[in-house]
Amino acid sequence: MRKFIHIDMDCFYAAVEMRDNPDLRDIPIAIGGSSDRRGVISTCNYPARKFGVRSAMATAHAMKLCPQLTLVPGRMDVYVEESRKIKAIFKRYTDIIEPLSLDEAFLDVSQSHLFGGSATRIAQDIRQAIYAETGLTASAGVAPIKFVAKVASDENKPDGLCVVTPDKLMQFVTGLPLKKIPGVGKVTQQKLSLLGLETCADVQQFSRECLLRQFGKFGRILWDRCHAVDDRELSTSRERKSVGIETTLAQDIYTPQQCLEIIHKLYPKLIKRLKKVSPNLTVHNQGIKLKFSDFQQTTMDQRTQTVSLATYERLLPQILERQNQRGIRLVGLHVTMPHEADSRQLFLEFDSDVTAASSE
Repeated sequence: MRKFIHIDMDCFYAAVEMRDNPDLRDIPIAIGGSSDRRGVISTCNYPARKFGVRSAMATAHAMKLCPQLTLVPGRMDVYVEESRKIKAIFKRYTDIIEPLSLDEAFLDVSQSHLFGGSATRIAQDIRQAIYAETGLTASAGVAPIKFVAKVASDENKPDGLCVVTPDKLMQFVTGLPLKKIPGVGKVTQQKLSLLGLETCADVQQFSRECLLRQFGKFGRILWDRCHAVDDRELSTSRERKSVGIETTLAQDIYTPQQCLEIIHKLYPKLIKRLKKVSPNLTVHNQGIKLKFSDFQQTTMDQRTQTVSLATYERLLPQILERQNQRGIRLVGLHVTMPHEADSRQLFLEFDSDVTAASSE
């Protein structure tokens, strides 16, 4: 049986800022956002989370929950450098590493002879090394299958360790709420709830055929996860899934011409980023993302082989049909790489330069 470790840094961006500025250590802070409250925060520290502040939350809403919240501009170059140091630590323990982002990664230590082959002691030593060399804390999950290692790393945050041994694997999975299964978002959770499914134990007693009819391919994945089945190994060569750029506007805009002006400003920046991963500008599709004044967002894509400004100009009238007289607070452009056409897109936020995930 394999031995996986999932390392997840504790409120990484915020932790770096608190380390570098002691005045921020004991007060609620959030990274990103904007002083005019129009932006979206990237992450926040644990004092802020006690007020209900969360990643990807609108700044205005975060400030309502926590009026004393301090907004700190992001320093992506510093976060990237710290991430490099952390990944260099990982390589002392294994060469089988799957990075998920700047602040988390899977490690396969199945063949490691360190500490007598104990994945638990390896995880402990990694966490100690990270703290000693960076002053930052990390949480870790240890398990014989991949997804459980990830879930376990969140169990004892911050600065915690959770070990799920093979003999406790089924017991651990059976008690999990379905919302903790990777891939179960709010919409899927609501659909599962309507079927009376709240925990893995519920799925274990449910009809597999019904689950497949309701959720297709993901139904099979969910069935497997709820039965502690995950045969995946680590992917050590992660290719870029997509490239994008977006901006949160200081004031809502309403007209096609205003949107077009924003697109013309974003497009050269998108091309500059795309050339770093696809010099010939070859893509699978390109699309536009809009977020409206009620915080609902939508995307529209078109298949294409080479990115062009004209395609965005053609897409704009189509996506604006969904506007319904609402103001527009965010405009984004993205392209998807040919080898990962169906993958969820990743974006770099134009106005604060922090990564954020997009959903339909």
